[in-house]
Amino acid sequence: MNEITNMDALMAAVPEKGFLDAPIDPRLDLVEEIKRLKEEKKAVLLAHYYQESEIQDIADYIGDSLGLAEAAAKTDAEIIVFAGVHFMAETAKILNPNKKVLLPDLNAGCSLSDSCPPDVFAEFKKRHPEHIVITYINCSAGMKALSDIICTSSNAQQIVESLPADQKIIFAPDKNLGGYINRVSGRNMLLWDGACMVHEIFSLEKITRLKEQHPEAKLIAHPECEEPLLKISDFIGSTSQLLKYVVTDPADTFIVATEAGILHQMQKAAPNKTLIAAPPENNCACNDCPYMKLNTLEKLYLCLKYETPEINMEESLRLAAKKPIDKMLELSKQFGLI
Repeated sequence: MNEITNMDALMAAVPEKGFLDAPIDPRLDLVEEIKRLKEEKKAVLLAHYYQESEIQDIADYIGDSLGLAEAAAKTDAEIIVFAGVHFMAETAKILNPNKKVLLPDLNAGCSLSDSCPPDVFAEFKKRHPEHIVITYINCSAGMKALSDIICTSSNAQQIVESLPADQKIIFAPDKNLGGYINRVSGRNMLLWDGACMVHEIFSLEKITRLKEQHPEAKLIAHPECEEPLLKISDFIGSTSQLLKYVVTDPADTFIVATEAGILHQMQKAAPNKTLIAAPPENNCACNDCPYMKLNTLEKLYLCLKYETPEINMEESLRLAAKKPIDKMLELSKQFGLI
């Protein structure tokens, strides 16, 4: 099974001169044009919580990885435009082989996915034949094809705990999420040494000072964060779980340790609450994923107009990658998560 991983090769599929360089009439109302094109082309726009707020506001569905996978599996649209990163669009294509799946910018990759090359992982897997492989959805199609079950941060604990206690497990690619699941489940999964650069950059020192300045605030964190930060958190959960917690918890102030894009939906859902983006170690005011933020309204418009870049893969790879995703969706339904 071969997987296209070279971005130069992927960009070769873009029309001559590259659609990203196509001129846009400055008089256009991009929001209205995107809405018009969606209707005209029978397209659906799926967006992750980490997208720019202006993209979230025109999406047909906004969600985390589990919700987006479910939405992709159910859609009857002819075209799926994925405002997210490459592995998410790949997942949509795996579940919808007969639909056109578009990604506004093929350079929208993922540091976590990149930390686990399928060929290297395949050799690692061979050295542990008695282990089954549970893989976080933030990975390439090639990695999914090497997996037994896919999981998301929303369902990882339930999936792991549904297996016999003596079952040996490799968890990849996120060591922080895997370590968190080991601690809460009492398991001893073998962890691949990968991580998300966004969730590893938070400054424990700065967050501690923030907590001192705002003693009434609750610190909430994504399980992709490092263990020292998780140890001082008041709540740990997936992106959608963090959103729900802000809405339902009686506290008025929250320090949010995940990608800052989620704050837009949190503020819309809980307008009277104070939200503080957890500070990273660098000097920026918040923590943004540079890959997620490659998608813009301009690229989204051009993507819909020209119906490119399109996500494609070999059928043998798609079928192999689909099996562990189907297993995840089946288990999630059993758990009442979808």
